[in-house]
Amino acid sequence: MLNTVLAILLASSLAVAGGAWSLVSVLNNRQGTGALVVGAWTAFPKIGSPDADPYSKARTSREGILALGSAEGIAFSATTDTAGDALRAECSYRIEGNVPTSRFWTLVANGDQPAPERPARLPALNSQSVLRRADSSFAVTVAAHPAAGNWLQNSGTGPMALVLTIYDTNLTTGSEFSEILMPGIEPLGCDA
Repeated sequence: MLNTVLAILLASSLAVAGGAWSLVSVLNNRQGTGALVVGAWTAFPKIGSPDADPYSKARTSREGILALGSAEGIAFSATTDTAGDALRAECSYRIEGNVPTSRFWTLVANGDQPAPERPARLPALNSQSVLRRADSSFAVTVAAHPAAGNWLQNSGTGPMALVLTIYDTNLTTGSEFSEILMPGIEPLGCDA
């Protein structure tokens, strides 16, 4: 009798621990359920809509983010460069290309710090302040030290994320996601 009770307790404990581990893995996977991946950029298009999958809703709750509604826009984040190497805050990067058609967009270099420890206002670039080329493409240097042209300040050490938020875009109204072109992220070097 005691062996049966112990076996049931062990099996139940393993099931609960395995379920918790699998949930945490899915929530930490930036390319998991409901994700739209375009190059190095990942977005969750339904995260702010009533049609959001349970994992997207759990991500929103866990990370304490205020998700954009589906008619408002979409936020893309990148934690790797175009080659797939992790972004580091002590390194410099060049973001080059075009952003999908939108009314307005912002680009933020965000250290991988919990929300309460982040600075009140992160340096950002937006579609109205960025210098463009004749073909409307742009190039932005993300670095700790000033750079010519479009420069987005970054500081610190450790993992980093870039967040490109696109507002009032046709991407949220049923546009073909397979046709999206996002800017590339190329490494320029790291501080020693």
